[in-house]
Amino acid sequence: MLEINLEEARRQMVDQQVHGFQVLDPDVIRVMETVPRHDYAPERYRNLVYADSTIPIGHGEVMLAPGMHGRFLQAIELKEGERVLEIGTGSGYLTACLAALGGRVRSVDIHEDFIREAGARLEKGGFGGVELACEDAHVLEDGDTTWDVIVVTGSLPLREESFPRRLAGGGRLLWIVGEPPAMLVELVTRVGEEEWQQEGQFETVVPALRGTERPRRFEF
Repeated sequence: MLEINLEEARRQMVDQQVHGFQVLDPDVIRVMETVPRHDYAPERYRNLVYADSTIPIGHGEVMLAPGMHGRFLQAIELKEGERVLEIGTGSGYLTACLAALGGRVRSVDIHEDFIREAGARLEKGGFGGVELACEDAHVLEDGDTTWDVIVVTGSLPLREESFPRRLAGGGRLLWIVGEPPAMLVELVTRVGEEEWQQEGQFETVVPALRGTERPRRFEF
């Protein structure tokens, strides 16, 4: 596929899939129009990367569909300069979008090759300021750091208490909870020292986050 066709495919993706999935935030639309999604996909899938489907990226993981990425970005309402923790770097595409929206991003993934390859893609795309680390999300090496935004890109069978407690006051957590055939994308906002609000977004099915076999359940 020629580069000019990829550009046209990206415009069609935004017009048909992103808008069609009720993504209307102008900043999110701008980012998805400008960040070249095909640069973050495995070479053999470049011709399919703007289709309304997930893309295999290895280790049983996937690059989420464009509309889902758009809904994620819209839900968190990321503001310039906010600290963002992304759990599950994957291809690096969502990482790039978070950085393009002005977030100060730290992204972790359990797969070393994902971190290495995403780092090269982000550097090439002008997002060299993103902090990447090969870490297990359940034993993060960031001490007592709290975050304005946390995005968990793999699903969780149950809500885990460690993630909401890492939010700063007013911070937002986006995660995917449940098991096949139905999982729910939820937005969790910290509204007090021991108080959180949750809001269901939409249903989906995505691969589970590694290491979630025996999670600690979180109750609101």
